[in-house]
Parts: sequence; structure tokens; C-alpha cells
Amino acid sequence: MNNDLQMITTTIEQKREKFIDVSNRIWEFAETRFEEFRSAELLCQTLEEEGFAVERGAGGIPTAFIGTFGSGAPIIAFLGEFDALSGMSQKKGIAQEIPEIPGGNGHGCGHNLLGTGSLAAAVAVKEYLQKYNLPGTVRYYGCPGEEGGSGKTFMARAGVFDDVDFALSWHPMGYNSVMAVESLANYQVYFKFKGKSAHAAASPHLGRSALDAVELMNIGVNYLREHIIPEARVHYAVTHTGGLSPNVVQAKAEVLYLIRAPHVPQVQEIYERVCDIAKGAALMTGTEVEIVFDKACSELIQNKTLESVMYRNFQQLGVPQFDEQEQALAQEVRATLTPQERASSAALPDGASPDLVDWLQPYTGATIPLNGSTDVGDVSWITPTAQCNTACFVNGSALHSWQWVTIGATSIGHKGMLHAGKVMAATAIDMLKNPEAVLQAKKELQERLGKQAYQCPIPEGVQPSAKK
Repeated sequence: MNNDLQMITTTIEQKREKFIDVSNRIWEFAETRFEEFRSAELLCQTLEEEGFAVERGAGGIPTAFIGTFGSGAPIIAFLGEFDALSGMSQKKGIAQEIPEIPGGNGHGCGHNLLGTGSLAAAVAVKEYLQKYNLPGTVRYYGCPGEEGGSGKTFMARAGVFDDVDFALSWHPMGYNSVMAVESLANYQVYFKFKGKSAHAAASPHLGRSALDAVELMNIGVNYLREHIIPEARVHYAVTHTGGLSPNVVQAKAEVLYLIRAPHVPQVQEIYERVCDIAKGAALMTGTEVEIVFDKACSELIQNKTLESVMYRNFQQLGVPQFDEQEQALAQEVRATLTPQERASSAALPDGASPDLVDWLQPYTGATIPLNGSTDVGDVSWITPTAQCNTACFVNGSALHSWQWVTIGATSIGHKGMLHAGKVMAATAIDMLKNPEAVLQAKKELQERLGKQAYQCPIPEGVQPSAKK
């Protein structure tokens, strides 16, 4: 291990208990999109303790912030998330589904780890700049509302990433890799129907059912699925049914749609067709429909230049190693998985444990389609961006599951989190010392975009909303 990697490792290990405490407290707060006030303030205070100047309310979002240290080029961005999922409360460190708070929130996507791992990376790079008195700016971007809110997209619209030279992030997973992926763009939109109430038996002819309109819209969209590109995804949730009285014609009802496709123009086309179906449902039922745009995000633009540097540093640093106690807990949790989940596990090298991944997946640069979405995509249109994964969870366990919540506040998750911080910090310092690589990463981004310029997919008038 060279001197730079040794310094990064030492810096993060010396502060490991501080980072673990931050992660665990965010896990306990379990705050959902754009309501992460305690989590955001904890991260802000920690950044200030570490010598960063903190701008709260970045991009006009109360729970967004930017911590900055240093001056001059390059400007390095670390992206941190810290929002939880509603209804996913779970006790930590057990192999049984038991909520900590019935109906409460939980970190089913590991964002307590994600935000803290990026914090560790930012602190390590800050220490490096300080020790060697080097020019350069390190920024930690506190990005709220990734789950269903696209906080980074709103921040991108506000221009907060425009002067960044490159951005690094990560995501906790059940394996170790560099994320050579392209994600799906998406729109999230409310369709709110308004009708007229009436007695459902005595005078149903006087009523106009908003719930009927929602149901007809959903049927229409289900028929639409045959006639859109196979890579697209359309999901919906009925968020308001109009009440609990079947003898009342429901005057109000609403449904929330999430529309995904590989590129924003494809999402726009499907969205327009879904809007037509909603208008048709309103015509059929004699109701009115209000279309409320909630949020959107762009597809991820891969940057092989930056990914290659990240992979080289990942190889040199190795992967997280787990002890017998951690292996035992992982084995218990893995036993709760379905056969289909276990079948989705990472392929095992000879002699490897199936429960916790302790090897690095090879990086070829080949792009893997990602059927999910991430607002990191919008950052990747503006500046070269790369991400890694580290093993923080049981092999084969699914995102947004109680198995992730229970492991996310254990030493298994902590080890992966701290290791991700080391990989990102090492990548940043490698790029810092090699200005030609920064220029090459920017050139690659421009070549991939061609004549396309970034256009925020969220209309100007739409503001972040905490509504779930």
C-alpha cells in the first residue's frame, strides 16, 4: 500500500468511531424525504467540527447543504444521502422481522451509511490537502430526498454543481464493485380527480366518482403497457381513495405515477400518453383531473475514465473483511431469504462464503443497464461522475427490505461504509495529482453527450415536497 493509501486508511480508521456514531444516529432518526432535519444538522455540525465551512439550505432546500474546505482547482464533490423509507422500521442486528416502531420509518436503502461514507471520504481528502498544503477544493454535498424526491435534480436546477470538476459517490450493496451502469430516467406525477359526492344508493345518478376515474385511469395505463418500449417501467400507488364509506360516491381520489425509461425524451412521450388517459378517465366519469408534477431525474452518464481510476484504487485497498460473529449473523439473515433472492446472489468464486461477499467484482468498463433510477444521474450530466459499491449487506438480500434495515446499523454495514470512504478518497487524491486524468474525464463526458446540453427534467415552477 503506497503512502497516500496508507494516510487515507489511517485518517478514516482514527475517526472510525465518530463516523459510526453519525451513521447510527442517522439510522435512528430515520427521516424521510425533505424532512431530514436532524440528520442534516448532525452532518453539518460534524463537517464544521472537521474544519469545513457549511452552507445550509443549498439550492433553496431546507435540508440540503454544502460543506467546503480549501480553494482553487480541482473542485471535488462527494455526494451524500441520508433519507429513509416510510413504513420500514426494523430492530437492528436480528434475523427476524420485528419493527422498532410499528409503522415507523427505516433505512431500507442504507442511506445512513451512504451519507456517512461520503463524509469520511471528504474528511480524508481535506486532511490530505491540509497536510501537504495543496491547492484544491473538497466539497461534501448533503443531498436530501433521493427516495422519491430527486433532491439532487432540484439542486442541479439551482446550479450548485456547475463548477465541480468531478463528483464521486457510492451505494451500499451486498457486493464490491465499481458501478459501470446507466440508470433509467423518471417522472413522478400526481393525478388528482375531483367529482361530486352523493348517496350511493338513494341518488347515485347525482354523484360523479373520482375513485371510478382513478380505477379507469389505471386500467387504461395497464393496457398502454403493451405499446411502450420494453425497457420502460410504469408504477402507480393509489394515494387517496376518497374515504371509508362505501355508501358515499367518492368526490376526491388521487393516484401517484412513476414513469421510467432509458432517456428523458422517452419518459416525456410516455408521460404525455398517461396524461391523455387520465383526461379520458375524467371525461368518462364526468370528473375533473388536476395533474401535479412531483419530481423527475435524468439517466446516469457513465464515465469510464473516472471509473478506471476508482477500480485501480479499489484493487489496491482490497475489500472489507468480516469476522466469525459477522458471518454468523449474515448466515442467519440469509436463511430468511426466498429461493429467488438467494438465486440472485453474486456469483461465488471457489471456496467463497455465500453469506457475505469478500471479493471485488472485475471491472471491464462494459455498461450494465440498471432498471432503477437515481438522481446522481443529473449530476453526471453536469460533471464527470463515478460510483462504487461495497459489501454492507447480506449477499442476495434486496434493497428496500427489512434485512437491509437490520444490518445497516451493525459492524457489517460499518465496515463497508468506511471502506467506501477509503476508495472514494483514494480516487479523489489520484485525480488531484493527475490533472490530465481530470481533463480526460471531462473530454469523455462531452463526447458522450455530443451536442446535448443538460436540461433539468423538473419544470421551473415545481418545488421539493415532503409529501409521500
